[in-house]
Amino acid sequence: MPAVSKGDGMRGLAVFISDIRNCKSKEAEVKRINKELANIRSKFKGDKALDGYSKKKYVCKLLFIFLLGHDIDFGHMEAVNLLSSNKYTEKQIVSLSSRSSSRELFTLISLSEKWPEAFASEIPRILVAGDTMDSVKQSAALCLLRLNRTSPDLVPMGEWTARVVHLLNDQHLGVVTAATSLITTLAQKSPDDFKTSISLAVARLSRIVTSASIDLQDYTYYFVAAPWLSVKLLRLLQCYPPPEDAALRSRLTECLETILNKAQEPPKSKKVQHSNAKNAVLFEAISLIIHHDSEPTLLVRACNQLGQFLQHRETNLRYLALESMCTLASSEFSHEAVKTHIETVINALKTERDVSVRQRAVDLLYAMCDRSNAKQIVAEMLSYLETADYSIREEIVLKVAILAEKYAVDYTWYVDTILNLIRIAGDYVSEEVWYRVIQIVINRDDVQGYAAKTVFEALQAPACHENLVKVGGYILGEFGNLIAGDSRSSPLVQFNLLHSKFHLCSVPTRALLLSAYIKFINLFPEVKATIQEVLRSDSQLRNADVELQQRAVEYLRLSCIASTDILATVLEEMPPFPERESSILAKLKRKKGPGNLPDIDDARRNMIFLSQGSTPSFTDLLNLNSTPTAGASLLVDVFSDSSTLASVEVSDENFPRFVCKNNGVIFENQLLQIGLKSEYRQNLGRMYVFYGNKTSTQFLSFSSSVTCNDTLKNHILSTSSVDPIIEGGAQVQQILNIECVSDFTDAPVLNVQFRYGGTLQNIAVKLPVMLNKFFQPTEMTSQDFFQRWKQLGAPQQEVQKIFKAKHPMDTEVTKAKILGFGVALLDRVDPNPENFVGAGVIHSKNTQVGCLLRLEPNTQAQMYRLTLRTSRDSVSQRLCDLLSEQF
Repeated sequence: MPAVSKGDGMRGLAVFISDIRNCKSKEAEVKRINKELANIRSKFKGDKALDGYSKKKYVCKLLFIFLLGHDIDFGHMEAVNLLSSNKYTEKQIVSLSSRSSSRELFTLISLSEKWPEAFASEIPRILVAGDTMDSVKQSAALCLLRLNRTSPDLVPMGEWTARVVHLLNDQHLGVVTAATSLITTLAQKSPDDFKTSISLAVARLSRIVTSASIDLQDYTYYFVAAPWLSVKLLRLLQCYPPPEDAALRSRLTECLETILNKAQEPPKSKKVQHSNAKNAVLFEAISLIIHHDSEPTLLVRACNQLGQFLQHRETNLRYLALESMCTLASSEFSHEAVKTHIETVINALKTERDVSVRQRAVDLLYAMCDRSNAKQIVAEMLSYLETADYSIREEIVLKVAILAEKYAVDYTWYVDTILNLIRIAGDYVSEEVWYRVIQIVINRDDVQGYAAKTVFEALQAPACHENLVKVGGYILGEFGNLIAGDSRSSPLVQFNLLHSKFHLCSVPTRALLLSAYIKFINLFPEVKATIQEVLRSDSQLRNADVELQQRAVEYLRLSCIASTDILATVLEEMPPFPERESSILAKLKRKKGPGNLPDIDDARRNMIFLSQGSTPSFTDLLNLNSTPTAGASLLVDVFSDSSTLASVEVSDENFPRFVCKNNGVIFENQLLQIGLKSEYRQNLGRMYVFYGNKTSTQFLSFSSSVTCNDTLKNHILSTSSVDPIIEGGAQVQQILNIECVSDFTDAPVLNVQFRYGGTLQNIAVKLPVMLNKFFQPTEMTSQDFFQRWKQLGAPQQEVQKIFKAKHPMDTEVTKAKILGFGVALLDRVDPNPENFVGAGVIHSKNTQVGCLLRLEPNTQAQMYRLTLRTSRDSVSQRLCDLLSEQF
């Protein structure tokens, strides 16, 4: 930073503010702020003889950084010390324009670890006292808000709670704004205690929106009246259902209509600040309309307004419009209005450059899909899947599979769709998907012959995905006789086709093919000798897999000693799957004729829907507060009826899959599915845990708890309660609030206990709360990267690991994993274009740790070298261990 002279009016502060305003991205702003914080921290710690002017300058910079929304964890005592200065200008900085020094006291109370308990009971009294200055009321409200977030048990709930609601009528809009933030937070915890705030919030909102009163002049921002207060009032109203009072409801509707009308007016300024403020109020109003879901006219108008943003030049507006329309599509009042924008959404899928916007377009297509447009939407999603980013392919596959089944008027179309899905993205087709195909084919006589013919033709491709081989082996083993009359698909041709794939497959798939071969012996006696020779050869192989060898021996012996009748009985066609294995099947069998549709697994559909989006203000609109509907589970095992229960040992097999992603299924057995959806911002995180009952029987005495070792005890802030009874086929949700207090290695464990059929079930699952989840990506130039790299050159700051690649070395997959790990992927930084470099900052409550990483692949040797440098050795080692396992 440039040198500052005492007569220059704090030019250093002006330069710093100018630097921040000139930042072209959030990452650049964070980088500049971190640099300044490091400088200020060193000044406060290193130079004991700082004069009052210098302290004033640095406190001003800290105050500016704090106003930008960044946490400040030092400098408070230096600010208080300025109160003893003899110079008015230095006192003025601390008291913020001659306001009472109570403001600083409130700030210190909310930030100090020792003072909250001593002052917590006094703050509410000051807040509601009639003789308290406006500026002090404002500070008291914000102090209580901070206390409620950091030490909720210390905030007393008493008679003041009723009186604080009336601050919404205060003449000082600064007090109203602070009080609204406080009431919203408290109402989320105790809605009944603050229900009277609804009428006051509507009245205040009405005065802001429908009138141009003089008291708003000081709070008008680029021609938008009190946008921050408007947004906060609209969020407060989202804590409650629509008002029951007709007059109040009419007044609120008038406010919302006015906001929608103003959105159609020509802009009063070309400044970006004007459009930002105007759109912030508009989107929060639309959020309230969606939340109430009771006014058809408003819902349709909101949809039309969002439709105008779908082709807006601003990427953020396109993203938010798509995300909000996803929720509107689920409303019976606005679903048809959303469908009118299908061509625009499809065009966005094809031409949009931003991957996050493309993903929201996929989500919206999924949400607006119904019987009238299913084939068009599925075709477009399949087309996009071929070029989709690797990070979202699995989600798209699940959505296509669900839509294809739900709207399969013609099940030949369903079979074609799933086989096409496997061809395009076989690596992302989970077992549940191909299990479900087999389940449906077995239960529908009218599609069995077509399925056999289609998979036979698909298997003739030179390169087939292993999932296609699984489906082909199962279906031909069951229904190959339906196409055996054609010489082009004779029994021997079918067998040779399957066996040509045998040695290219994994052990589980080979085991499935051996089962198909023994089925062939029953269906086609003419190929018995040929298959027996293959079984004999496999049973005698040295170093063969034990499971395969045992199957070959048993199947060979069975084919030799069993009579034709016994063989036919043992190897008869699979019966329709009963309800105990799949309640979807029970619904399917009750349908008559191809015009009726089977129900899909609502619990799984909700899980997929809830995995959408990461924009915090809109994520909560995605059905997080609604009661999930009951539904059935997908088939777990099409070959065996295993009743083995999960061990009480901690299950961590899916833990590594969540290092680079936040959503998915963390645990599943025959009884229970546990899904996760997580969101992280700096040092805070929230994890939504979904428990799905896969049976048709109630779970009784259901409970869950999270256990941590001593170092993690303070990381889990709170957990919501779970209903002790989970109905068959139902899903319930639990929320975990997480804070990274300091760096850590171990992960918490989720313990689940319930009774099923009179038996107590105990399940323990390792939760994927990892250090890298608290990364904030940091953009850097090549010069800055390597300069910082040299600064972190101490031996204890670097961890390096050289290891063999466990997966194919795909450049796009590697990029997706590094981005999913949480750091910024820096292009054209490393002199070797084959290398990958990244940068980020780990945020914890107590500190921030910068991290630089460099991944050097050697495709010829199939090796990687991973190097991490951070300012803390324990962090370097942990991050290296987590990331290296992904490759």
